[in-house]
Amino acid sequence: MHRILFDNLAKGTLTEPPPVPEESALAELAAALERDARRKLGRSLSIRQVDAGSCNGCELEINALGNPFYDLERFGLRFVASPRHADVLLVTGPVTRNMQIALERTYRATPDPKWVVAAGDCALDGGMFAGSYACLGGVSAAIPVDLHIRGCPPSPLQLLKGLLALLQVDKAR
Repeated sequence: MHRILFDNLAKGTLTEPPPVPEESALAELAAALERDARRKLGRSLSIRQVDAGSCNGCELEINALGNPFYDLERFGLRFVASPRHADVLLVTGPVTRNMQIALERTYRATPDPKWVVAAGDCALDGGMFAGSYACLGGVSAAIPVDLHIRGCPPSPLQLLKGLLALLQVDKAR
């Protein structure tokens, strides 16, 4: 036991280094998100995340948005607990038959103007679960989608860039 302990201490930490911060890119992204959210809504953007049947890979990346490195709040974005307080529904995973009604109710409970963002490859077309008897397919099979963010899972930076793109596009509905 002592030998294993000393061997592990001698090897050192085996974790990967943190990402190199791109301070200028993040500052520019923050300013653009804040400006566009204020222009479109007159306030910051509120997001309600809905897991429609995912493997939780996308949720891990979404949770990383709240850590000190990405710090979602500094961009004027925040997660809310109720769809009644949300501007954006951020949906992950393929829509399973068990979650279809809950997702539709959440969509109806979200006040207008609202946007739906499908995050991840599974939310786009069902991903590896496409064709399963338990899966309807992508999010667009249940509710209208305004933006797809590709990736398995998409990185936090891709998620932030997707939300910025969402705010910059005029909503036709």
